[in-house]
Amino acid sequence: MSVPVRLAAFAAVLGLLLLAGLGVGRAVGPVGASAPEPMAGGHAEEQEPVDDGHADEPEPAEGGHAEDADAGHGEGPSGVTGLAVSQDGYTLRAPTTAEVGTSDLSFVVEGPDRAPVTEYDLTHERELHLVVVRRDTTGFQHLHPERAADGTWSTPLTLDEPGAYRVYADFAPAGEPARTLATDLLVAGASTPQPWPAPTTSTTVDGFDVRLTGDLHAGEESDLLFEVTRDGAPVELEPYLGALGHLVVLREGDLGYLHVHADEGALEFATTAPSTGRYRLFLQFQVHGVVRTAELTQEAR
Repeated sequence: MSVPVRLAAFAAVLGLLLLAGLGVGRAVGPVGASAPEPMAGGHAEEQEPVDDGHADEPEPAEGGHAEDADAGHGEGPSGVTGLAVSQDGYTLRAPTTAEVGTSDLSFVVEGPDRAPVTEYDLTHERELHLVVVRRDTTGFQHLHPERAADGTWSTPLTLDEPGAYRVYADFAPAGEPARTLATDLLVAGASTPQPWPAPTTSTTVDGFDVRLTGDLHAGEESDLLFEVTRDGAPVELEPYLGALGHLVVLREGDLGYLHVHADEGALEFATTAPSTGRYRLFLQFQVHGVVRTAELTQEAR
């Protein structure tokens, strides 16, 4: 074969190889190309998760709940509430800073329409319960703010020490389950967090002796029975918020707020510790028109 014929044949083969390569490139796409866009209803990128202070809780299953929580109180995963400032479209709008001393605290609860909620159902004889406690669980307060017609709540608040406080709003929008939303309130100044007291089943407040019978058990309901005595004799308690007492339970670490059910006619409460660890119990009872708060530490095993 002559040289010109050989060159022509070589050029033809080279052209076929180039065409084949071009076809493969179009089918595969460029190396390192980005992933295809999501289908309708998806997201091109994930949003940053909201830090609710307890990132270890399980992801919600389809339907919005990680577990079958008590639908009557808007509980989150494992029955814990008060971990987030927003839930189910409701948001607590409150100040994030305050000063040492007494000042007026004003806030609103926004609904799914982003307007202040103005209609509530009564829970424990009140439209809204406000619990304020420093993150080391000192300075506990249970307040009942007043609501203006525009949905603004306000109450005097006394903060004796600097530090980070947790503010819980416990409420039930009209016709809906109760919810507990919470936010942090920072009081400027040098502060020294106090260690949690050791677990105990008894304490004394203003001469009243309070004794607890029953233990917290992680993952199962526990009955907590309290007895209040003075000089060894039982004390006749007055109804407070529709019951003989009111109990708030907070979990160490994230200060998760536990929903507690009071038994009618007794100073007994049923609650479930969602995890092992220590919990702070704040029992409130009323005698001669004065409400007192007994504080205990319990460990769920």
